[in-house]
Amino acid sequence: MRLSACLLACLFLPALPAAAAQVPGLYEVREPVASQDEAERARGMSHALQMLAVRLTGNPASATDRRLQPLLGGAQQMVQQYLYEEGQPLNLVVTFNAAQATQALSAAGLVLWNPDRPQLLAWWMTEEADGRHLVADGDRASTLQAAAQSGGLPLLLPMGDLGEQMLDARALLAADPGVLRAASERYAVDVRLAVVEQNANGQRKADWVLWLGDNAERGTVTAADSAAVATAVMQAVAQKMSGRFVASGNAEPLSVEIQGVDLGRYAEVQRLLAPFSARLVEVQGTRLRYQLNASPEQLRAQLAVGRLREVTDAPVAAAPAAQSGQAAQPAVSVSAAAQPAATGVRTLRFSW
Repeated sequence: MRLSACLLACLFLPALPAAAAQVPGLYEVREPVASQDEAERARGMSHALQMLAVRLTGNPASATDRRLQPLLGGAQQMVQQYLYEEGQPLNLVVTFNAAQATQALSAAGLVLWNPDRPQLLAWWMTEEADGRHLVADGDRASTLQAAAQSGGLPLLLPMGDLGEQMLDARALLAADPGVLRAASERYAVDVRLAVVEQNANGQRKADWVLWLGDNAERGTVTAADSAAVATAVMQAVAQKMSGRFVASGNAEPLSVEIQGVDLGRYAEVQRLLAPFSARLVEVQGTRLRYQLNASPEQLRAQLAVGRLREVTDAPVAAAPAAQSGQAAQPAVSVSAAAQPAATGVRTLRFSW
């Protein structure tokens, strides 16, 4: 199958909006403070920088990382603006300058997560005395969105129509992802989370399973209230996701070939490679070649989310054999940069 003219026209456009999502208010942190005194404000800004580091790395341990400590005293220098929200408690709302904060954290040696992150579809079921409920909107949805923001996750909640409300909560947690995958198909996302929250001995308990492609991560969280449970789940999920998607210190230049690409799959490839800032350098028939920086293990894990498999055979020629009485048609070939893979750069090949 050849790439159509429509696909060729699309190849050099930015990835579709669904390719990745930015976390709303990623650089805005709310920090409870005792007063509006200058010393208390400075303390609040230092702690806000710790929380920002957690969001940008996806790792809760970053808040106490020794490499972050020298930056805390100068947190105010990275602040773009701040204001106070009256209430109990009083909140200091700090908006950091994105460029300054990311540069400072990177220079300190922290490995940061790309702000364009795979969107997380969360099926959050609560089991109460009056029955089972799927969180789709309302105050509980706002709590989940705030918790996702604290973990640096772009969260998508289901629409919550009648069919979705009738889903079996425990089936969503099953080892077989079939029920969850079928329910999620309409949303076209790569990462799915199922949570069942309930009362347990006077506290709130949540069992969760995170599906990254066909790989599952599971956990259980117990906390005093629903807001604390949501924050704990989202931070645990962020840590699992960042372990897959954050560029590691073992990144290297790679040439990546994707075979069997049509228009629909092109959008999916763009979505999967977005965290690596991949550059399309060649189109040959239904084969695309990109250049990027990543560790091979991280790239394999990312593409496995889209169910691509690594292949070791050489690329197949794109042009089909000519029909009897017809002239052979040349393969479609477009080069974005007209440059071969650099000498010594490893080439990895993937296909569906």
